[in-house]
Amino acid sequence: MRYRSFGDTGWQVSEIGFGAWQIGGDWGDTDDAASIRTLHHAFERGINFVDTAQMYGRGRSESVVGEAVRTWRGGRIYVATKVQPTAWPGVEENAPQMRGRYPPWHLRHAVEASLRRLRVDHLDILQLHCWILKGTEELDWLETLNALRREGKVDRIGVSIRDYRPEDGVELAKLGLVSAIQVVFNLFEQRPGGALFNANPLNPPAFIARVPLDSGALSGTWTDDTYASWSRDSVPHKLFRGERFAETLARVEALKELCAPYYPTLAEAAMRYTLSTPRTTTVIPGMRSIREVDMNVAYSDGEAFPVELLETLPIHAWPRNYYR
Repeated sequence: MRYRSFGDTGWQVSEIGFGAWQIGGDWGDTDDAASIRTLHHAFERGINFVDTAQMYGRGRSESVVGEAVRTWRGGRIYVATKVQPTAWPGVEENAPQMRGRYPPWHLRHAVEASLRRLRVDHLDILQLHCWILKGTEELDWLETLNALRREGKVDRIGVSIRDYRPEDGVELAKLGLVSAIQVVFNLFEQRPGGALFNANPLNPPAFIARVPLDSGALSGTWTDDTYASWSRDSVPHKLFRGERFAETLARVEALKELCAPYYPTLAEAAMRYTLSTPRTTTVIPGMRSIREVDMNVAYSDGEAFPVELLETLPIHAWPRNYYR
């Protein structure tokens, strides 16, 4: 496992992190004991960064992560969690109001609940689960989080940019108000590698790359029958409903053909792409099994991404928001 500096924190975190949404149960049935074994295996393989959230399985993911870290007898594990706003803005809203979405009572209640579920006395990093552009002007959220830092309940502050809006984080990165920015970054959503990642070259925040496999599409394992195998109440069933699945699969097949001369699987190409820029601090694929951990950890070997392949990828960029 290779490690990278986490912004200005002084932390050295694994460039492959553990995305813990899937172990909350929203992506299908999970067994908590098996999830803890998977997390421990990840820690044994060198992963020392876990990303979770209060809304993943309505706190279940946090509880499982907390138990795994509590019973771990090895080195330091950094846990990042998130707090959702009191009201999510509409997907189509380009300039929603930030003020009031993270009032003091809400943030304090969320922090106390996360501390209990994670079984810790302070949070390594608390991220706003929904960053809004106006947050650089309407700063009530920052006042409360700084107070929580002074009280010792939160160490570092981060944000998670709304899906497929990397431009919303550029000014925040320039101002240096937070230690970390989480953003969708993968073979389809390539835009963060431009303005966002280069917004503050002298003092950049940590950049957490989420959805590196595009919610499973870039694993390269889908077939025409995959959609029918998903539970109707699961996240992928909702994301890829209607004509979305067929269109995604067609674009995936085109990428597989392009990457085949370079990599045995599309998943490897996708993971290595997100790791290829030094601006990426850690990549957090969702993992539910020991096999998935081993597959992802194998890509942390420092192998350079082929320049000729990198130059052909922009024509396959396809930013779109299936969360709407």
